[in-house]
Amino acid sequence: MNLDVIGQLVKILKDSPELGAIEVRRGLFGIWSSVRVSKAGHFMGAGQQVVVAASPATHTPGPAGPGGGGAPAPAAAAASSLLDIKSPMVGTFYKSPEPGAEAYAKVGTRVAPGQVVCIIEAMKIMNEIESEVSGVIRESPVENAQPVEFGQILFRVDPHA
Repeated sequence: MNLDVIGQLVKILKDSPELGAIEVRRGLFGIWSSVRVSKAGHFMGAGQQVVVAASPATHTPGPAGPGGGGAPAPAAAAASSLLDIKSPMVGTFYKSPEPGAEAYAKVGTRVAPGQVVCIIEAMKIMNEIESEVSGVIRESPVENAQPVEFGQILFRVDPHA
């Protein structure tokens, strides 16, 4: 592994306080076989893949004003009950394991914790992203093969459906 790659991994870890560890495993002939990312304070058992942190969206009502009354709009109230599946890294988002294959998850798909929902390619490594929540996917704001940033919302899940 070259020092540039190690430096990039260290920078990602340093710039992301919610991450606890990045583990890179090498397979045969020095080829990377997997990359694991864990949240701070979470232990990753053997066989686990990259897991996305899902946190409930919070809604802070705006100040009361004319006609506003400080109450959230119905659409905002519905959106606040959705849980976000966010990108744990910078990379390229893929909905399916290969071109032409069925998408792992799309709007209307029921997901469960540990279920693969997409792949993010980062530094020529395909990282399977798993859901940490159960429910039905209501939104998928990212298009296939689109670049994504760390923390960008990949899916919005309704846990009550």
